[in-house]
Amino acid sequence: MSLPDHVQDELASAFGARFSVKAADLSHYAGSETFHRARLPDAVIWPETTAEVSFILSLCNANRIPVIGWGTGTSLEGHALAIHGGITLDLSRMAAILEVRPEDMLAVVQPGVTREALNADLRATGLFFPVDPGANASLGGMASTRASGTTAVRYGTMRDNVLALEAVLADGRIIRAGSRAAKSSAGYDLTALLVGSEGTLAIITELVLRLQGQPEDVAAAVCAFDTLEHAVDCVTATIQSGIPMARIEFVDAETARAFNHYAGTTLPEKPHLLVEFHGSGESVRGDAARFGEIAGEFGGLGFDWASTAEERARLWKMRHGAYPACLSLRPGATALVTDICVPMSELAGAVTAARDDIREAGLLGPILGHVGDGNFHATILLDPENAEELAAAKRVATRMAERAIAVGGTISGEHGIGLGKRDLMALQHGEAGGVMAAIKRALDPNGIMNPGKLIPG
Repeated sequence: MSLPDHVQDELASAFGARFSVKAADLSHYAGSETFHRARLPDAVIWPETTAEVSFILSLCNANRIPVIGWGTGTSLEGHALAIHGGITLDLSRMAAILEVRPEDMLAVVQPGVTREALNADLRATGLFFPVDPGANASLGGMASTRASGTTAVRYGTMRDNVLALEAVLADGRIIRAGSRAAKSSAGYDLTALLVGSEGTLAIITELVLRLQGQPEDVAAAVCAFDTLEHAVDCVTATIQSGIPMARIEFVDAETARAFNHYAGTTLPEKPHLLVEFHGSGESVRGDAARFGEIAGEFGGLGFDWASTAEERARLWKMRHGAYPACLSLRPGATALVTDICVPMSELAGAVTAARDDIREAGLLGPILGHVGDGNFHATILLDPENAEELAAAKRVATRMAERAIAVGGTISGEHGIGLGKRDLMALQHGEAGGVMAAIKRALDPNGIMNPGKLIPG
């Protein structure tokens, strides 16, 4: 579609240089971090206030024009692509930290604030925001996809850390959901409904976030294992032992090779666990010692402890750079990234089966993940022009998803559904998918909110 002339004129008058239909501006919003691609949106707007978002949605709803929210563009499932045209709302200018209340351990932010910017602002308070997906994503985007990351095993996901929010519905109504209280039993949990809705129900314009105290002491280490099975079994045993891990990450031998190739590290090309402990000095030392004993039982080799803050930062920078590192194994490649999550008792079998499927398909797909909560990813490398490779990768990803569902798991632990997993929603949810579609119709009867994502149809 293209914008009606009267709509374009009204938006150009209202927003001036913050409204654009120039191809050079729109091209930024037609691609994603992975293989997903789409047409250009018809226009992009950079709103600065909730009132402006409300105005845009009211106008677009009256004219049945699609509206797609955009944070930093780091999503992996094509969430923010304008597959039906329409208007992209780039929320990056709504980037104010509105309030920090150390006594209540919360912060109030606009959606364009990134997690790194918030934590930089919090340094003097002794608090931090713990959800860490790796990319310097916007907090609005993280809420919209219900993101998590390396620290979820201890601090939870965005679901656990968004106390309240402000959002604009399709017809322009502004609502508030949740509260600043520690708990509430007052009506439907609209906060939980909108967190993870991927912009298909509303545009989030403000967030009240739960903060955590910065730990007294931190210790981190890397440990190699001879086999994938031993590394994953060590994770399961560690979690079952009750050791309060802050992070416990798995990378396979191919990912270790990618780190060495991309970042110049010298890791043995074996499976590894990357771990971190938070707490008092005494508790951190005790937890680390207990983990070392468990790792030794599974053949853990060569603990490399990061004893300073700078060394820990390098360790986690390496882990957060896993995606470009994996891409470097095949120059010019793009990727399909899987995201299944299974109960801990099923983790070893799921990871092993995924590895075998990738090999049998003749694909290169390093495996890594936040295995402390049963979530792992395969980064299946693809020639962007090779349709047969993409089809093969999709078949492998579907088998992984089917296995996850069969053991009580999920098709997405943190990346969300977007375009990439939309066709698997019926497999996971059955009749509940119809309930989700009914909610979508109730809140967005004209279907303007990020159409074609999350909900099939």
